[in-house]
Amino acid sequence: MEGSIVRVLVVDDYEPFRRFVASTVGQRPDMRVVGEASDGLEAVHKAEELKPDLIVLDIGLPTLNGIEAARRIRKSCPECKILFMSQASSVDVAQAAFSLGAMGYVVKAYAGSELVAAVESVCQGRMFVSKGLSGLDRTGATDPQAPGHFFQQEVPPPPVPDQAKVQHCHEVHFYSDDTAFLLGLTGFVETALDAGNPVIAIATEPHRKGLLEALMARGIDVAAAMEHGLYISLDVYEALSTFMVDDLPDSVRFLKIFGDLLSSSARAAKGKHARVAACGEFAPTLWAQGNADAAIQVEHLTDEIAKTGNVDILCGYVLNSLQRDQESQVYERICTEHSAVFPQ
Repeated sequence: MEGSIVRVLVVDDYEPFRRFVASTVGQRPDMRVVGEASDGLEAVHKAEELKPDLIVLDIGLPTLNGIEAARRIRKSCPECKILFMSQASSVDVAQAAFSLGAMGYVVKAYAGSELVAAVESVCQGRMFVSKGLSGLDRTGATDPQAPGHFFQQEVPPPPVPDQAKVQHCHEVHFYSDDTAFLLGLTGFVETALDAGNPVIAIATEPHRKGLLEALMARGIDVAAAMEHGLYISLDVYEALSTFMVDDLPDSVRFLKIFGDLLSSSARAAKGKHARVAACGEFAPTLWAQGNADAAIQVEHLTDEIAKTGNVDILCGYVLNSLQRDQESQVYERICTEHSAVFPQ
């Protein structure tokens, strides 16, 4: 594509993020956004109609998810390069994306710093792997002399339960505002539900309402998920009251209550090797109340569960730079209690 204008199709169902991608790409003199789409089926039709050089494609799409959309696009437009962008930082999801012939994968939390580099790499025929995919060995992934060797290998089948090594997944994401926070949690919940995994969401009432509305806007049948035990939404203040004693978490109560909750949720899972997904605001709420010690203790207890259970945990903080700077020691201690940290 060197020496000519790169024609780009941008696909994302969340309009503010789609505008961000289109604006960023459109600022480059060697690129032109020729179309936008908000769902997977529309993306397939526009790809066939416009024959773009590059598609920046979200995975969590209504009507037709990004993986299936890419599968169809590859058949009708085999020359089109695909750059996936997703909230999911799952290695399995990335493997599925690259197995379809995609050239790049950007975790949305890193889009601000990675989008331009990813587009450049893909347009030059080089693979790009987001640093948000912390579970991957990315050595040489963006090296033109070794394009995507890791991803060209056949993906091995998942291990059977008695052979499976417990994966420690306790991530913390820091967001600049409520909009970014809800976007992050929505992507996390949607990815889990799409995989047939049960989800436990523990948040403030406004965030619970916003999350519900966002999921419904993406075409998720939340009512059915709740009915089948796949989506459990709890008020963070009510949940805190079950294990807080004298302003500190009681470890026995915490581990018992949420160990039982995870076990009961796991029984609703549809996949053979499914994991429970949990996201919430226990520690962020305590920190916002000025109880930093309790917040750190809760994160430590949560990490103990993550190390021993078949669970993916996302802790979401709405944190401005002033609070982080003024309470840097609290911020650093919270970060150390997680398996992966995703800053603003």
